[in-house]
Amino acid sequence: MTTGDKQTFYITTPIYYPSGKLTIGNSYTTIAADTLARYKRAEGYDVFFLTGTDEHGLKIEEKAEANHMQPQEYVDMMAAKIKDLWKLLEISNDKFIRTTDDYHVKAVQNIVERLIKQGDVYLGEYTGWYSVDDEEYFTESQLAEVYRDKDGKVIGGKAPSGHEVQLVKEPSYFFRMGKYADRLLKYYEDNPTFIEPEIRKNEMINNFIKPGLEDLAMSRTSFNWGVPIPDDPKHVVYVWVDALLNYITALGYGTDDDSLFKRYWPANVQFVGKEIVRFHTIYWPIILMALGIDLPKQVFGHGWLLMKDGKMSKSKGNVVYPEMLVERYGLDSLRYYLMRAMPFGNDGVFTPEDYVDKINYDLANDLGNLLNRTISMVNKYEDGKVTTVENVTDFDQSLIDASKDAIKEYRQHMDKFEFPEALASVWAFISRANKYIDETKPWLLAKDPEAKQELAAVLGHLVESLRLIALMISPVMTQSPKKIFAQLGLDYDKDTVLEFGETSVGTTVTSDPKPIFPRLDADEEVAYIKGKMAEEQAKNGNGKLSKSAQAKAQEQKDNDDGFPKEIEFDDFAKVKMVVTEVLDVKPVENSDKLLQFKLDDGTGIDRQILSGMHKYYPDYKELIGKKILAVVNLKPRKMVGEWSNGMLLSTEKGDEVKLAIVDNSHKNGAILG
Repeated sequence: MTTGDKQTFYITTPIYYPSGKLTIGNSYTTIAADTLARYKRAEGYDVFFLTGTDEHGLKIEEKAEANHMQPQEYVDMMAAKIKDLWKLLEISNDKFIRTTDDYHVKAVQNIVERLIKQGDVYLGEYTGWYSVDDEEYFTESQLAEVYRDKDGKVIGGKAPSGHEVQLVKEPSYFFRMGKYADRLLKYYEDNPTFIEPEIRKNEMINNFIKPGLEDLAMSRTSFNWGVPIPDDPKHVVYVWVDALLNYITALGYGTDDDSLFKRYWPANVQFVGKEIVRFHTIYWPIILMALGIDLPKQVFGHGWLLMKDGKMSKSKGNVVYPEMLVERYGLDSLRYYLMRAMPFGNDGVFTPEDYVDKINYDLANDLGNLLNRTISMVNKYEDGKVTTVENVTDFDQSLIDASKDAIKEYRQHMDKFEFPEALASVWAFISRANKYIDETKPWLLAKDPEAKQELAAVLGHLVESLRLIALMISPVMTQSPKKIFAQLGLDYDKDTVLEFGETSVGTTVTSDPKPIFPRLDADEEVAYIKGKMAEEQAKNGNGKLSKSAQAKAQEQKDNDDGFPKEIEFDDFAKVKMVVTEVLDVKPVENSDKLLQFKLDDGTGIDRQILSGMHKYYPDYKELIGKKILAVVNLKPRKMVGEWSNGMLLSTEKGDEVKLAIVDNSHKNGAILG
């Protein structure tokens, strides 16, 4: 939709269930949505960004009782804490909705009564298994584990989440889901990007729609903490129906003032975790169809932030809280890490080592050093002033071209929510700018009286490059861009020009530069994070594997051939394998095993990978021009003083080892999948 001269953009997060303290896993979704909202605002969109809390249900009622509080008192306390957390993380949401808000409650009641009157909802009786923790109903066949008595009768079990279920038998209002199944499938077909990534759509179709959509039990009578149905107040609305409606009630749908709804709906994208994709891509669109409302343009189901021992969970004690990381390392390191380390469509793994490495290598070494070197040289050689960005040296235009490529790639990736790839484009330009310093050698130009113009131009190009870098990282990192601009002597609030030009000319850089990312003692900081995690584990009484966990670990032991029995599809999907072309190859100094490969992986930036192939390819030059498969999303590692950015794929049979070479018809950068 367009309002005035601006195109609107509506983005939502799931509303969070305030049954406990939020972790960095919960924060991830909100920071991702905030990153997109900030980017779209910078691109000139009229953005509305919604987040909030889902405050009804049996679990909340039980939590409140356990804390000797009334439910409203409990959710008031928890909502305040979540708002404080979003303030700490500098989340720029336009509205924070609570499902206990009066206007939301009234709108939900009106909507449910309408659905009853038009025949989409009917009164019946529900008998089945219910997980309080998940606020979700399950059939016996959907349970991950079933408990039986000595006669074989089912007496309980566990939901796929691992939470216990209980038998529920009570009157319930049911939503006729099956009535809309064909229409929903047609919508999937007509709108192929409605559910992203595509694997989520396949899960919905094959696991839930094709087997036949069961009618949804959408009310409860066994507890009171919920939205009562006005004409039958002993029934409260099922928490998931109540929660999903927030995306339109927050805009005023069902109230006297629905101007925001008319302005921003349908949502451009709704970010959700993969565990709640079903609610957002089956229940939610069907409810909207019944109401005659347009469906959101896209639901994006991102992966989980995992720990080495699986999903982050308070019950496991393997949680990391954002407050600790922000207090110790600053906000921008957390926001950068989550957006850089997590492949947005798939699961990512948090480790203290990786977190500290990202700060040291990406932030302190790459970005921090570029800023420090530039400011120091402008002060030392040009009395702190930027006088020109004219092209004078042989390397100036190539730096400008690199900035244009980076900006183009950055925008392409940001528009597709590919945040790690967008940041990779920026960091490739940071590397190019650092290389530019080595190419132009300002310290030598400063010694040549006839090179004054060249020196001034080189330093101007570097300052202008840093200005662009600061603008590109600003949707992710909210504080560092302002610090960079301040050190460059520029006004952050008045600069939105994402194009290499003369913006920096006339500025005077700070005479007192300070590192914005001090380098960390890796061992000390890894130990600190692990210590904090251990404290949380101790609080939850964890530390030893349960018998069931031990049994599961035993089951997953390797087979005789050294490979795991089986892995999940999401584990395989994390590995990015592409076709690369060997541009050059040579032995690595001080190593009789390693070859140093220079590769074209289709990104436009040469990739260096070290591989222990010297023994198998003594005539290694014959590999130049060959197309080789490589894993390109491995964490870089240093070997014999050289960085290796990925891994070449090879086959092994007996003593014979061969690189995985494909024919030249495959394009560089083509993904193996």
